[in-house]
Amino acid sequence: MTLIEQMTQLARQAREASRELARLTPDRKNRCLLAMADALEANEDQLRLGNAIDLDWGAKTGLSAPMLDRLKLDEKRIAGMARGLREVAALPDPVGRLLEERVRPNGLRLRKVTVPIGVVAIIYESRPNVTADAAGLCFKSGNATILRGGKEALNSNQLIATILVNAAARALPEFPRHAIQVVPTADREAIPALLSLTQYVDLCMPRGGEGLIRAVAECSKVPVIKHYKGVCHVFVDREADLGMAGDIVMNAKCQRPAVCNAMETLLVDRPVAAAFLPALARRMAEKNVEFRADVEAHSILSAAPEAAGFKLRKAAEQDFFTEYNDYVVNIRVVDGLRQAVDHIARYGSAHSDAIVTRNEATAQQFLSEVDSAAVYWNVSTRFTDGGEFGMGAEIGISTDKIGARGPMGLEELTSYKWLGIGQGQLRS
Repeated sequence: MTLIEQMTQLARQAREASRELARLTPDRKNRCLLAMADALEANEDQLRLGNAIDLDWGAKTGLSAPMLDRLKLDEKRIAGMARGLREVAALPDPVGRLLEERVRPNGLRLRKVTVPIGVVAIIYESRPNVTADAAGLCFKSGNATILRGGKEALNSNQLIATILVNAAARALPEFPRHAIQVVPTADREAIPALLSLTQYVDLCMPRGGEGLIRAVAECSKVPVIKHYKGVCHVFVDREADLGMAGDIVMNAKCQRPAVCNAMETLLVDRPVAAAFLPALARRMAEKNVEFRADVEAHSILSAAPEAAGFKLRKAAEQDFFTEYNDYVVNIRVVDGLRQAVDHIARYGSAHSDAIVTRNEATAQQFLSEVDSAAVYWNVSTRFTDGGEFGMGAEIGISTDKIGARGPMGLEELTSYKWLGIGQGQLRS
């Protein structure tokens, strides 16, 4: 079987499964999701053994420490996958919701209701927990999903999908087994082959680094929901509580630097820069963070007594466009809100940006003028996440302006259709 034949078979099976999913009631879908969650926990040892093969391969091929961290399945993350599925099961069913209803003068009744998208292809890297998150969300929203993770997680992804499908089939004999499928090859040509099948695949959602997302968007013939990168900012305003600001910046950069909602650039208002930056540097030195500072920030930091304790270099223009996914942070001193907003507009990626300030008027202006999917006041950028937003697991973050934006949960995985109900009306 050729690669295109293999992808066509997967896509055709997914299309058929999507029709079968439409017949499942919310109770039946939830029964499957709860069984999937139980099965992940029951098979923890098997999952960790399979994941160990991927981790060993990743270490031998030179994956960075943050990337290996994203790849790892430990007890906490397996429990997190199970918890995510249970949270999705507990959420209201997104299909069949009445969005709008109107009656025309001739008596024609029109109802706008939510429906599944159909077949959704998810292309992602490293994090095998995405397999469970994406499968659960797509299944609950009535969509069949085709999952294509990175080659570094092939064993983990296939094992997770197998456990999910087998658990759902045991819980519900009519469960369509092709509702959740994993592309079984690491061949890169599988992606353009799959995404050429517009007669079967309705939507693609890439989740990973900028290179992956651009490659998918350029080769796909089906619609793509994307974010190219997460160049997220925290702006420490002159009226900020500096203790709070330090905590937020540390969380945004250091809690998990390899994720898309981690801070990449710190903007500090000039009146507080001399006090704030050396104190922050002391804390970040403990995490071995590298500072890439503009001229003014570099001058402040290099003169500080703590300078010997941390990595410091001058920032280049390109650094401010860069998503590091590592313990590296850009720093720029700005002169007030306007300069901070202008910087974000030029260098940001419309993902997540935050201001720390006591001044409500300043905060409201920042919230209004920064055009990103998520904008925060006195909150870490790390909260841009479906679970933290109360959506259960998420399928990804969209920075597109058309359609879904921000964390994509159940509602974002539906479309809608119009139902017309009449009594024989004819258009004149």
